[in-house]
Amino acid sequence: MNWYCDVAPGHPYHQPYHDLEYGVPLEDEAALFERLSLEIFQAGLSWLIVLKKRPALVAAFDGFDPDRVAAYGEADIARLMADAGIIRNRRKILAVIENARRLPALRASHGSLAGWIKANHPLSKDEWVKLFRKTFVFMGGEVVNEFLMSIGYLPGAHREDCPAFARIAPLRPAWMEEMRALRRNS
Repeated sequence: MNWYCDVAPGHPYHQPYHDLEYGVPLEDEAALFERLSLEIFQAGLSWLIVLKKRPALVAAFDGFDPDRVAAYGEADIARLMADAGIIRNRRKILAVIENARRLPALRASHGSLAGWIKANHPLSKDEWVKLFRKTFVFMGGEVVNEFLMSIGYLPGAHREDCPAFARIAPLRPAWMEEMRALRRNS
């Protein structure tokens, strides 16, 4: 996604996300759940649409608190489908709710969503996609790739000459640590 380093500077929506969030390691469960959900909402749309609708999505989904979203019922689905401020795709809304309902199993087995991701690292992109498809719903290759790249588990969020790359490197994203380990062992 190195093109993002070229288009984001100066853009009112892309630059803040590119500079401050994209590729930055995350461990907070609500933040991870939000990012995964935003990638689901992006499927088939532009990332700009998602970024513009992000505040409304966060508000509509109770800050992407997974426990609150997991408790959503038919009234909540109707409320979301009527909310013109969000991306009103029933399949995507249902996927976000179902994925929230699957998080307690990951908490039980790995302590958290972050713990589950960390326990499965490193995997190839194809292995990640298979694992996410087995664990969650609405998990296409692009959703999984962008999610993992956005949280620092897959490389490619920034070019090495991008200022954001230099800001992220000290945070030691998982993909970068994997590359360091490979260099040490070769």
